[in-house]
Amino acid sequence: MRFQDTHVNSLERFSVGQELDSGRFYLSIPVSNRLADYEEYYEISRECHDRYLHNLAKLSELARKCRSRECDHLLFIKPGSDRGIG
Repeated sequence: MRFQDTHVNSLERFSVGQELDSGRFYLSIPVSNRLADYEEYYEISRECHDRYLHNLAKLSELARKCRSRECDHLLFIKPGSDRGIG
């Protein structure tokens, strides 16, 4: 999988972009475990991605839910046993 960010929101600590092999769109959040810092990628719709500036409140809320692990069904890659925290 090759993830390419198109927008980064430093204040809310998330980015959106496109996974280049599948063409699907994502919201990513930074996470850390005891060994590494990495990103978790959650699928979003093309419309949500394309209307980034109009969807900031919605995307910020989604990032909050992802950090709370309420949207695991949207993950591109399921986490391992040493899952990080955001």
